[in-house]
Formats: sequence, structure tokens, C-alpha cells
Amino acid sequence: MSIETLQEQVDGLMEKYTELLLGDSNDELKEKVKLWAMYTHLSKTMPPLAKHWNQTYPEAKDAMKELVSEIKTLNEEHRKSQENSKTD
Repeated sequence: MSIETLQEQVDGLMEKYTELLLGDSNDELKEKVKLWAMYTHLSKTMPPLAKHWNQTYPEAKDAMKELVSEIKTLNEEHRKSQENSKTD
């Protein structure tokens, strides 16, 4: 399989993941979810690297905290809207 084919298929996977996670999918949201997923995975699998990055780039750390909060909020809103549509 070529890297281009793999990239197309992973892009489709990211599109669907973003849609299921947040209730919508566009290029900006997909990029936010990619960053969130990568950082979340990295912080769990290599905490010293995440700590080093946080210390080296404090402004980026703050931006990442905002992004994580935004993803969490959008996910909670999507879950609530799904629950409300099930009870209607």
C-alpha cells in the first residue's frame, strides 16, 4: 500500500472519528482532534517528554490546555444533544 493511499484512508478515519466525537467534522475540527489525540497519547505513553515540552514551550502548553478543554466541551455538548434526541 502506498503512503498516499494510507493517508487517504487515515484521513477518512479521522473525519469519522471527529464526527462521532464532536457531532461535526470540518478541516479545523479534524486538525484540533489530531493535535488533541496526539498530545493525549504522548502524555500517557511518554510523560517525561510531555513534561519537557510543557516546560520548554509554556505558551504552547497553555494553548494545548485550551484545546483539550474545547474538545471536552464540544464532546459533552454532542453527548447531551444525542441523549436529548433519544428521549424525544
